[in-house]
Amino acid sequence: MKTLRQTRDALLQQEDINFLLTNRVPRIALTRFMGWFSKIRNPLVRDLSIGVWRLFTELDLGEAKKTRFDSMHDCFTRELKEGARVVDARDDVLASPCDAIVGACGPVNGIEVFQAKGFPYSMADLFGDAQSAETFRDGSFVTLRLTSSMYHRFHAPHDCTVERVNYMSGDTWNVNPIALKRVERLFCRNVRAALHVRLHAGGHRIALVPVAAILVASLRLHCLDALLNLGWRGPARMDCDAPYRKGQEMGWFEHGSTIIVFAPPGFALAEGIESGSRIRMGEALMRLPRAAQAPVSRASRPTASPASGA
Repeated sequence: MKTLRQTRDALLQQEDINFLLTNRVPRIALTRFMGWFSKIRNPLVRDLSIGVWRLFTELDLGEAKKTRFDSMHDCFTRELKEGARVVDARDDVLASPCDAIVGACGPVNGIEVFQAKGFPYSMADLFGDAQSAETFRDGSFVTLRLTSSMYHRFHAPHDCTVERVNYMSGDTWNVNPIALKRVERLFCRNVRAALHVRLHAGGHRIALVPVAAILVASLRLHCLDALLNLGWRGPARMDCDAPYRKGQEMGWFEHGSTIIVFAPPGFALAEGIESGSRIRMGEALMRLPRAAQAPVSRASRPTASPASGA
């Protein structure tokens, strides 16, 4: 039998190999290539690509709205069947914007948070704006990691309005747990967009920060007539006035990645939200401050919502 030390050494070796294969490569060139390759509309290429994808992930297409896809990209960005997700309609609940595995989460220490144990980063660096970070000083945050096989669309966590989007170009590091334990300030290095959102309940401001990763670093937002990717040369700051209903689709990733949710003081993590837990779009992520809660008559009525949010 293997000793505990041998098992630990084997796991560390696997981590090293994973890190080398996913990060010690020409990431941006590979990402550009994958963005082109994934959109090839050829049945043979599509079937072979999705078949290889299935070998390495737990890809479940049983909830997909379509049964046939035009390309691998079409499969990545798939919509779900009507009613595949239930959005928690309670007024005191900030719902998860996406399907995810919860990463680092909890209270914000000043304007500093953690991507992994011993690896802090500043919200000012993440937002590219120290003033925006002050809104969430000593607040709460949750890191939501989407794996490549997950549903890639994300939705409004509450009735809200997107008021501003700040796009920041950067690298395309893998955002898996191995990389997060080895690359300092990883989220602050990668391509990302900060969505500054005002909740209709209480007027609270929150932020959703989708962070792109290796392979297809592209982000489509319904509130902007633009595809944010490595080729984006437009303005870094885009003001908006885009209202959303809770559960309505806001956009999608074109590959698995991460969304970090920030809330100001007074918000608290919902029960069961801890590192390593799984969550689905629409499930309770945070609790709003009591002052922001609407009448109790609506609080106990979760409602089914179409996955597309249409």
